[in-house]
Amino acid sequence: MYEYLIGKITAINPHYIVVEVNGIGYQLQVANPFRYEENTTQKVYVYQAVRENDVTLYGFYDLAEKQLFLKLISVSGIGPKSALAILATNDQGGFVAAINADDEAYLTKFPSIGKKTAKQIILDLKGKMDDIETPTPMVDQQNLALDFDSEQSYLKEALEAMLSLGYTKTEVKKVSKKLKDFQADSTDAYLSAALKLVLKK
Repeated sequence: MYEYLIGKITAINPHYIVVEVNGIGYQLQVANPFRYEENTTQKVYVYQAVRENDVTLYGFYDLAEKQLFLKLISVSGIGPKSALAILATNDQGGFVAAINADDEAYLTKFPSIGKKTAKQIILDLKGKMDDIETPTPMVDQQNLALDFDSEQSYLKEALEAMLSLGYTKTEVKKVSKKLKDFQADSTDAYLSAALKLVLKK
């Protein structure tokens, strides 16, 4: 079992990153690929999921993010993809608060989580999240002037990342309209803003 990889980030796209270690490129599914910086050497924590016909590596920005992921996938009905969607919101505090407050409505805003799964999350994790460290917050860069082409490219990548996390085309389309006047200098910032809009009551 892998604990972490230290290597060069050689590719970033809406679905995954590639970390090269000793000439081997490892494809890692991550919550938000755009947190990582291409052509830099980073330590990425990993989790290997083995299924009948598939072996997938999941990557995490820090140990706290990995610990939360492991807690989430221990819940019946929560798979790795749903866990990544929760991690991508950059609001683990709000997620824990929702669990402790029995806030099913908040939990069902995440992809593939219905009322039954929301109840199970509360049942399994309520009062059991105190040992999780606070994950490193994602940089929230916004309200910066950009040229039109770059801005649209960042927005497009962010919307593609939402689809890869399991959000529906309808949800993504609704968010894209709300982001029409939003200006940011990175895909990470657009994705962060989009996920906040999805969870907003």
